[in-house]
Amino acid sequence: MRKPAETAVPVAPLITERWSPRAYDETAEITDAQLTALLEAARWAPSFGNTQPARYLVGRRGDPVFPRILATLNSGNQAWAFRASALLIGVMVTTNEKGEVPYTDYGLGLATENLVLQAVELGLIAHQMAGFSPDAVHAEFSLPEAAVARVAIAVGSPADPSVLEDPRRIERELAPRQRLPLAEFAFGDRWGTPAL
Repeated sequence: MRKPAETAVPVAPLITERWSPRAYDETAEITDAQLTALLEAARWAPSFGNTQPARYLVGRRGDPVFPRILATLNSGNQAWAFRASALLIGVMVTTNEKGEVPYTDYGLGLATENLVLQAVELGLIAHQMAGFSPDAVHAEFSLPEAAVARVAIAVGSPADPSVLEDPRRIERELAPRQRLPLAEFAFGDRWGTPAL
């Protein structure tokens, strides 16, 4: 299912096609080449001073890591994410040999957006989630003190929204995408004055 963004002017297709579906094909598998491409895209994201704070825990459906990641998700996300081909946890490393790493949230965000856009390029779908327990991830995967789990990501192939079964979830999946208009997003002369 496609839900391309309605943009004011044409933008890169990867951007217009990216959205966060929950309807995953539970029979689809992610290949080694696809998973490697996702992680390579994330690895080459910009970061402050090339500090590269992003790390990922990776589980593929059917391997022993996948259910461990799934168990850290809240129940609402578990209800659909079990169908994904892969589950990842984005982790930011907050210190290195020089001390505190600046802008770690930003660095992990950039890396994860690269990963998600690469998924679109490969014909896959990805959904980022805040609904998980960072503490459970920390304990389950023995994260060092300087590693902070920040985002969970489901990746896989799309399915018909009917797999979600719950009418509210299906309706949400089918609803049009919305964003603030540019006049409320980009300002010029002063806050609230549209730049364009």
